Amino acid sequence: MEWIGATGEGKALKNPAVSARSASGAPGAHAAGQSSGTGVDDARLDSVIDEASRWLLDQQKSDGHWVFELEADATIPSEYILLNHHLNEGIDPAQEARIGNYLRAIQGDHGGWPLYYDGDFNMSASVKAYYALKLIGDDINAPHMVRAREAILKHGGAEKSNVFTRMTLAMFQQVPWKACPSTPVEVVLLPKWAPFHMSKVAYWSRTVMAPLMILCTRKAKAVNPTGIGVRELFREDPWTLRKWMTNATGHWMGGALIQFDKVLRTAEPLLHRLFQKKAEKWCLDFIEERLNGRDGLGGIYPAIANTLMAYHELGLPKDHPNYRIAREAVDLLCVRHGDIEYVQPCLSPVWDTCLSSHALQEAGLSGKDEPIRKANEWLRERQILDVRGDWISRRPDVVPGGWAFQYRNDHYPDVDDTAVVVMAMDRSKEGAVNDESIRRAEDWIIGMQSSDGGWGAFEPENTHYFLNYIPFADHGALLDPPTVDVSARCVGMLVQLGKMRNDPDARNEAAIRKGLDYIFSHQEEDGSWFGRWGTNYLYGTWSALNALHAAGVDKNDPRVRKAVDYIKGRQQPDGGWGEDCASYWEERKAEVKASTPTQTAWALMGLMAAGEVHSPEAERGVNYLLNAPRNGGKWDELYYNAVGFPRFFYLRYYGYPAFFPLWALARYRNQTRGAVLQPFCGM
Repeated sequence: MEWIGATGEGKALKNPAVSARSASGAPGAHAAGQSSGTGVDDARLDSVIDEASRWLLDQQKSDGHWVFELEADATIPSEYILLNHHLNEGIDPAQEARIGNYLRAIQGDHGGWPLYYDGDFNMSASVKAYYALKLIGDDINAPHMVRAREAILKHGGAEKSNVFTRMTLAMFQQVPWKACPSTPVEVVLLPKWAPFHMSKVAYWSRTVMAPLMILCTRKAKAVNPTGIGVRELFREDPWTLRKWMTNATGHWMGGALIQFDKVLRTAEPLLHRLFQKKAEKWCLDFIEERLNGRDGLGGIYPAIANTLMAYHELGLPKDHPNYRIAREAVDLLCVRHGDIEYVQPCLSPVWDTCLSSHALQEAGLSGKDEPIRKANEWLRERQILDVRGDWISRRPDVVPGGWAFQYRNDHYPDVDDTAVVVMAMDRSKEGAVNDESIRRAEDWIIGMQSSDGGWGAFEPENTHYFLNYIPFADHGALLDPPTVDVSARCVGMLVQLGKMRNDPDARNEAAIRKGLDYIFSHQEEDGSWFGRWGTNYLYGTWSALNALHAAGVDKNDPRVRKAVDYIKGRQQPDGGWGEDCASYWEERKAEVKASTPTQTAWALMGLMAAGEVHSPEAERGVNYLLNAPRNGGKWDELYYNAVGFPRFFYLRYYGYPAFFPLWALARYRNQTRGAVLQPFCGM
């Protein structure tokens, strides 16, 4: 997989500020060979920081933003092929050949496809990848197809696929619709006081479900022009198999809701006669309001693809503006590298831009430098100020002021992105030009705090946990409850703003206090914190320690020392840190396959936040980063470093092994040389 992540080195350096500062003897710079009293070669440290900074500057777009690739597993590229065959459009043999090359390249040694690099066999990813390869013409007797089929059958056959995969198979008429849970579109009409309401699920669930329920209610049929099926992947005849619904959670509530599913099926015909048209109109109105131009519904592949299929099922002409823009949105997620192509789950420009800005500011840039000024300007233009998104269902009086994750996703600003953007703008010291943006975002963040003191990623109070037991939710990720990593960023932001104002009694003090209580209450027994959006406990622990440092929590606090002991205890023999994606299973929490630059950077910054910059563990971690293989300013990293849904959907951010190691090395240089070039507060 070394072909992934072409960077296009060789472009002209956009701004030589970092190099100029290192050479000028500015605070933090050392002459070649000068020692800061550590076991780290200062000249080597300066050289790597300079090279990594230059590389990252070279990736900045002309308008000031950064965007790196975002890779998931085989599922989305496979679904893209299935989508085109469902619609009987966009079937490009050359493109399919490139996607086929990608799918064959990431096939696991176990014969199937994993959810992350070097991961375990996953049934649903394997079924979809096999089906996609068969659709594009791969011979089922080819060695890779034989291996895949044998692995699928060994693990129970395609009948063991998850709910979303069975829905796809039902649309391709490979299983009966009884293989899928009842998903009547009429549920969108339920009142807010009902056990289920669309406002009670996460934004990603809402945008995926609105078009999907149309497809399920209408028992949609894929065009499938070649008529290809995958009967050979089933151990039993799917048309005679009686038991499809299983209690994936093992909880009594899951079993009870399976019984309710049976009752709901009997009521479906009556529901459809009375309310189907009204419910479908609700879904179409919901989709159209949030169609989101070239970024697509919710800015995520599954919602966009489901929208296209729903439009097709409803007979919307393919030249209709809504259909065309949804088609464009899904195609824009394709990434090509020569004879390889895959499909991203979404785009991450706001996240990549604010994190790149932080790393470069740690390395010496500020709002006086063009790259940071341009980044701030680009970000200001994308602040959401006039759209009251879905979060208003619980916070009707809060004024908009956040940022989305994608280029545009105005109905769904991201709390995490917003906090990190504000901290980057604030630390740049650019002047009053950012003040109004920061103020609006601060108000919005305070308004988005949940009653338990934490913050969710997109909405407050999204904690109707029983919904994760419904048969439809076998992925266990229907909700967006508060998490430590997002909460830590919000606490860090609020503290940073108060410190920069020299105002310890700022109005946000109560929010900070509640946020700290939330963070402490979620510390694990071993001293770590769970990482919801990054892999995993190293990410969560780094995030929490940053917030505690910003808030002035004593470095000798037993809870801080326990977290430090956790990080030190996880260091690997090579000096780095690593944590496998399998750590999201409790019984595999300690699993490590290899150290990675990204996770090493998190561990280092966690240690430095706890006052451990001079520890031997920090020194060894820095030397690991200085010696780890890299291409210019991007460290080599194949292991996945983030998560969409724990245990079900993982991500590889291509920018992480660029800006996080740079950030950690620059912070180490600043702290060991006694001159912090940028204010270190919230991150």
